Amino acid sequence: MPDDMHDFFASDEHWASADDLIPATAPPPPPLSRRQKRQALAEARERAKRRRIIGLVIAVIACVSVVVCAVIGVNFIRNASNRFEPTKTIAADWPGPGSGSVEFSIETGQGADLIARNLVKAGVVKSSEAFLQALSNEGATGRIQPGVFQLKSQMKSSDVVTILTDPKQAGGFLEVRAGDRARDVIARAARISGLQQADFDAIVNAKGNGILPPEAAGSFEGWLEPGTYNVKEMKSAQQVLRTIVDKRIAKLDALGLPQGAQREDLLNIASIAEAEVNKSDYYGKVVRVIDNRVQQGMTLGMDSTVAYSNNVSALKLTNDMLNDSSDPYNTRVHKGLPPTPIGNAGDRALQAALKPEAGNWLYFVTVNMDTGETKFTSSSQEFNSYVQEYKAWESQHNAG
Repeated sequence: MPDDMHDFFASDEHWASADDLIPATAPPPPPLSRRQKRQALAEARERAKRRRIIGLVIAVIACVSVVVCAVIGVNFIRNASNRFEPTKTIAADWPGPGSGSVEFSIETGQGADLIARNLVKAGVVKSSEAFLQALSNEGATGRIQPGVFQLKSQMKSSDVVTILTDPKQAGGFLEVRAGDRARDVIARAARISGLQQADFDAIVNAKGNGILPPEAAGSFEGWLEPGTYNVKEMKSAQQVLRTIVDKRIAKLDALGLPQGAQREDLLNIASIAEAEVNKSDYYGKVVRVIDNRVQQGMTLGMDSTVAYSNNVSALKLTNDMLNDSSDPYNTRVHKGLPPTPIGNAGDRALQAALKPEAGNWLYFVTVNMDTGETKFTSSSQEFNSYVQEYKAWESQHNAG
């Protein structure tokens, strides 16, 4: 034993401490059984499912939070704007009903703003704002009528709106219609304008000197342009008639009607077409009948020309009127066109006179006065059957 110890120390060896010991490697765990593997896989899937659900819940909560915050923010802004918005002032208005009398004119095409300002200037309403507000409240912005109205000073704006939107309250405007006769237009012009009828008569008796073109041959018939005219604002009968005739000449130029005697003839033909039928679809055919009968040397045989000279409607013609050979407008007796047009022709009748429909018709009869149905033919026998058809209608109509 000593020898061994001597050898040990001689070899410079020493005892190893616990720290110097190299630990042994742990043995690997035993492999999982199939049951354990299935259980571990199921647990992993369950954990993944829980993570997805938790993520979805978090996303939904985040979205809801954003929406709630947005709604709260919008409401806050709205409430804040309402809190800080200045209180709207009520437009100054008179309590009404007003007093005195104010004649107030509205021209065609005038806007609501201009009308409102003019009402304030005239002392009718207290403020433009009150009138425009009343107009809006009534939904009547586009229903203001042109014309001359009888109002009062210091009226309530809503009362003014009621009057200005009522066509029956409008005055001072002369309406010239297609088919009107000159004598009727001139009489209305005198009445509405307030000018003397004698002033108009003097111009007519002077053959429209300085107003009518030479081809009119001194007659206003056919030379008054349909339309609406503010005659209340005009200062004289001369101004009224000149305005209407000038409008007519401008329209004829625009439609391309030739100048001179040919223009007068076209006005004449168009006026007959305007008077003979009540549907514009027939104008072109009526003009063709007139042209065909003139070319063949036939009388026109138009009741409308006789009605014009006797100042009655065609329905009130008598046999004596229809057989009166002394009447230069009796186209049943006299060939060719009447001495002048027999009324104002509208644009469609004028265009038909300029370019009539093609056809060989010589006769036409309006067989139904309610519908305006008119039949055309070149046969006198067929014409007679149409006349009987009209008489049957007339008999039923009078019986009713």
